[in-house]
Amino acid sequence: MRSTHSGSPRAHTPGELALLQQIRTRANRPSSNAVTLGIGDDCAILRLRAGEEVAVTTDLSVAGRHFCLDWHPPASIGHRTLARGLSDLAAMGARPLAAFLSLGLPASLTMRSKSLRTRSPSNLTATSSNLSWIDAFLGGLVALADTHHTPLAGGDLAESPLPLADIVLIGAVQRGKALLRSAARPGQLLYVTGSLGGSAAALSALADLAGKPRPSRSSSFKLRIPKRLQAQLAPHLFPQPRVAQGLFLVRHGLAAAAIDLSDGLSTDLTHICQESDVAAEVDASLLPIHPGATLHRALHGGEDYELLFTAPAATLIPRSIAGVPITRIGRILPIRRNRPSVTLLTPEGPQPLEPQGWQHFS
Repeated sequence: MRSTHSGSPRAHTPGELALLQQIRTRANRPSSNAVTLGIGDDCAILRLRAGEEVAVTTDLSVAGRHFCLDWHPPASIGHRTLARGLSDLAAMGARPLAAFLSLGLPASLTMRSKSLRTRSPSNLTATSSNLSWIDAFLGGLVALADTHHTPLAGGDLAESPLPLADIVLIGAVQRGKALLRSAARPGQLLYVTGSLGGSAAALSALADLAGKPRPSRSSSFKLRIPKRLQAQLAPHLFPQPRVAQGLFLVRHGLAAAAIDLSDGLSTDLTHICQESDVAAEVDASLLPIHPGATLHRALHGGEDYELLFTAPAATLIPRSIAGVPITRIGRILPIRRNRPSVTLLTPEGPQPLEPQGWQHFS
């Protein structure tokens, strides 16, 4: 991990070298034998197994767009930063090898504060008398990294007026076996892991709790989350990437095409249809809608980080994989004139399902 620096040091901040050492101490854990050289040199060195090829993904998280310092606990921001990349690897059926984190932060977020509250999936109300925002952020990121045996092997640091985090994930997948968006074929069936709409419903509840019309980009964390709301908000604050499920699908040769549901079912299914040159049909009555969510949020909400995949009709798909339910929701069709790319079957009849999920610059 490198530091990008200019200007003179400030007496009230820990300084770049101290912050680098803090990150290195938190990150250097023997959780994987894939990293033969990690933080400390100009480059990391990774080791692949025989017959594997590399999968690489990157995700940028920007304050005011992907997270809100007034709403999201710092541990949640760290968790979500890594979860986005892990979910991409899961969609390819790739085994995580290492993570690389680049951070741009205001100096204030590196300072220790007696009032900062930390959050984690198991405890959203714990307090610390000597903790900085970056401490709690790293706590959330490293906890998820440990769960998936994904060491933090490098990155970059820079002071920035706008908080942002860029995560690069390196994974490995058996040569020629990666799940692609372009492998869907007419006659295949559509499946999803878990449930849909939970993150969007939780985000709405979080906004109601905050009582603020717009997220902030720069202020310190202030929102206190009551214990009674922890489970309700968890799908948004601490989404769980389906790495084990993606690996299972590849290992057993069950899935053909796949994508992770980060932008919403309607948008991500459209991606599969476009890349595979096919159409699709979704049965609204089959959708596994998260308790408290609506059909609209299940279709368009996004940030569920579930897997959407196709499989031949004759393939026997388990009802659950590693404890996560698998639900058939539709099928892949050939493209026909005067038929929508994606059709939603409803009690009122077939309807076009337009991509209304998340799209930047729209």
